[in-house]
Amino acid sequence: MIRLASQSPRRAELLRQIGVPFVTSPADIDETPLPGESPEDFVRRMATEKARAIHALFPDDIVLGSDTAVVLDDRIMGKPADREDAIAMLLALAGRSHRVLTAVALVHARTDYALSDSLVTFRAISRAEAERYWDSGEPADKAGGYAIQGHGAVFVERIEGSYSGIMGLPIFETAQLLTGAGLAI
Repeated sequence: MIRLASQSPRRAELLRQIGVPFVTSPADIDETPLPGESPEDFVRRMATEKARAIHALFPDDIVLGSDTAVVLDDRIMGKPADREDAIAMLLALAGRSHRVLTAVALVHARTDYALSDSLVTFRAISRAEAERYWDSGEPADKAGGYAIQGHGAVFVERIEGSYSGIMGLPIFETAQLLTGAGLAI
């Protein structure tokens, strides 16, 4: 049995896209970055901790954990706390490039790990546009305050890397991990 240690509908959609049968078992862990922890280490730790927490409950299953961080100037931009926080995030990203890191951990007889590192460039965004976007309801629970697969796509001028990784589950890396664990994709 494969378990997805996430409640993200986007991650579930991406896993279904490649034909992987799974059940969802969200992990409840503390997602606070450690002092001095790099963004890469943070997403890797989060993905691994999520997968290990669920694997401890279901030790016979293969557990897939994932975590995504939007990183601007080496600073992790989490989910916005409120409207003003989301608008500030969008305006900070406007007219600039930022990284989107998504780590995937697969816990079974061993722990395997992969990292997707993508570069996203936003066009200029006015405060009014950022306010309208917040009012759509879409960015409330999204890292960096936007969803590339939704209305937030209008801000994206260019991407370099993995579109599915930016969405929250890099298909290429995930398929490699599952294949490496002996599963046919």
